[in-house]
Amino acid sequence: MARKCKSKIKSSGRKEELTRSILKIFSTDPLKSFNYKQISSRMGKKNKTERDLISTIIFELFEDGIILEVRPGSYKMNPDHISEVAPPPSTVTGKVDMKQTGKAYIIPDEGGEDIFISANNTGHALHGDKVSVRLFPKRPNRKLEGQITKILKRNKEQFVGIVNILKNFGFLIPDNTNMPYDIFIPKESLNGAREGQKAVARITDWPEQSKNPFGKITDVLGYPGDNNVEMQSILAEIEYPLSFPGNVTKEADNIAVKIPEKEIAKRKDFRKVFTITIDPEDAKDFDDALSLRKLKNGNWEVGVHIADVSHYVRPKTLLDEEAYNRGTSVYLVDRVIPMLPEKLSNQVCSLQANTDKLCFSAVFEMNDDAAVLSQWFGKTVINSDRRFNYEEVQKIIERGKGEYGEEIMTFHNLASRLRKERFLNGSINFQTQEVRFKLDENGKPIDVHIKEQKESNKLIEDFMLLANKKVAEFIGKKRGRRKPKTFVYRIHNTPQPEKLANFVEFLGRLGYKMRTGSQRTLAKSFNQLFKDIAGKGEKNMIEAIAIRTMAKAEYSTNNIGHYGLAFPYYTHFTSPIRRYPDLIVHRLLEIYLDDGPSVNQDAYEKICEHSSEMERKAIDAERTSVKYKQAEYLLDKIGHEFEGLISGVSKWGIYVEIIGNKCEGMVRLQDLDDDFYYLDEENYRVIGQRHGNQYTLGDKVNIRVKKIDLHKKQMDFEMI
Repeated sequence: MARKCKSKIKSSGRKEELTRSILKIFSTDPLKSFNYKQISSRMGKKNKTERDLISTIIFELFEDGIILEVRPGSYKMNPDHISEVAPPPSTVTGKVDMKQTGKAYIIPDEGGEDIFISANNTGHALHGDKVSVRLFPKRPNRKLEGQITKILKRNKEQFVGIVNILKNFGFLIPDNTNMPYDIFIPKESLNGAREGQKAVARITDWPEQSKNPFGKITDVLGYPGDNNVEMQSILAEIEYPLSFPGNVTKEADNIAVKIPEKEIAKRKDFRKVFTITIDPEDAKDFDDALSLRKLKNGNWEVGVHIADVSHYVRPKTLLDEEAYNRGTSVYLVDRVIPMLPEKLSNQVCSLQANTDKLCFSAVFEMNDDAAVLSQWFGKTVINSDRRFNYEEVQKIIERGKGEYGEEIMTFHNLASRLRKERFLNGSINFQTQEVRFKLDENGKPIDVHIKEQKESNKLIEDFMLLANKKVAEFIGKKRGRRKPKTFVYRIHNTPQPEKLANFVEFLGRLGYKMRTGSQRTLAKSFNQLFKDIAGKGEKNMIEAIAIRTMAKAEYSTNNIGHYGLAFPYYTHFTSPIRRYPDLIVHRLLEIYLDDGPSVNQDAYEKICEHSSEMERKAIDAERTSVKYKQAEYLLDKIGHEFEGLISGVSKWGIYVEIIGNKCEGMVRLQDLDDDFYYLDEENYRVIGQRHGNQYTLGDKVNIRVKKIDLHKKQMDFEMI
């Protein structure tokens, strides 16, 4: 049993004072871990002697059990001793992770251990809400528990679901599994909804003694199973507008397509410089173009030309307000829901071939090794020579010839060198696979396949990364006495040490090694790992956990660099047609190029927070639409057999991903009737108790489609 806190605090007055300060830091943040360097930094101690003494005191506190070692050299407060040092915090704020059963976990704002909330202590909080929690006294060997005392900010009040009508009232049964309550709808608030239809309900009240929230139907979408109804349901679930208001469309319609000559005269003219766009075959909004010109000194001039949306969408207009609210375009399987009305996104701003278009450009002088020797940013006018799709450019790269083959191979060679340099500097090569569907005239999937990034995709990506990086450096880097001005950055934090340590341990059990000594070493290890797992069953699970190990990229005016790309300065400049932060970056760059004053940071940080939130919602919607279409694709294939890879294991079943289309379903353990199977969690496998048969992460298996629940987007398989 650990001795009391007083046992080691008896020596010199200096040591006693340091010990009290150290314990205060640990007890103030009882969920967070610290090493001696972090403690020294918080205390402002830079002297080696004092830092060594702090390290000694920390070790003594650990020996006494007053603090716990969570990983080598990193410690946190032992909950059993908090009361001896300082009273625990009475409240914690955090985000609700609600489960279908009604219980919840709170993800604290300050990090650390999640807090368990039983179903009767959630206090009408819902998934994603920001709440205040009163902590219960910590019990030995038990999870941290608490009670939600106040809802600080609702995540959402609008829900999509199926209407269930009774005699004098109805309920909306939400689609979202994180919403454990049906919404009570008074008869007068049904808004014409019929039994079994999908509808949108908004919560209007939640009486204290009522188990269910009260609401009203705001939109009736139609009957489940209809493609348009299902896609609109996904959008309504993230509270994304289903159409543009009439006054916004009218404002867009009033924008002139023809460019005035006086506007062209203000700009650098690239209309006679070789310029192309490269986009997906089905793209309609072309927001970036590349130009190429050989200079007299033998170097290359490469222009990255971005649609000048900021010229047309001015601050404080209806178009600007609508674009801000949407934050981003949303890409569902069968449609694009644009941030801007079609008049702008597909016509005025789209960089169509053989048409004069206004751009905001980043122009670079580069040598054959792709080193940037000089740069220029400013307003331009272009006229694209040719619209290419990725497949056409890929063929030219593979053959080394074709229409404009010489120019495209020059782009390819420069991009390859930029990419190589990026990886040498510590950029992590996250592999992405895109699920693509072939749909019939009713939106039903008749084929599904995997689309991988090829050299043509990477060509465009590398030049966009270059432009984004150089714009951010131009504003963010301190030059002489010039202080950096407020700007919108795309930031990506370093992984949390605890998450990284857990990931490395997880990989070790699967036979993979990671070196984490430095950022460059870690990036090299990640890139090698992605090569090693290519084509293996555990690939998707490892990649998913690797991404979860990383912090999420987001927008901020506080630059901390982009860890994944290994860029100290990075922004989003290249897609203002479909991303609101890019539009803001264009506006700020124009102000600062004209030597304008720095803008208000607080106001722009709010824009960043809103844009990050809308981006997360859009990604969720896109994933949901893919999952729905995968389930719909297998709906008429019940009884069909497929080859798959075991992509995950749980106490409920074995997850199998079908090779070739990434449709993932579950083989429930209760359906394996040849034995009683149990989960061996540490080794990522399930084992038969009697016969010892094993199913392990990564194994190739044959499955049969057993059942499809289209409403829940769930696919059930059975082993053959």
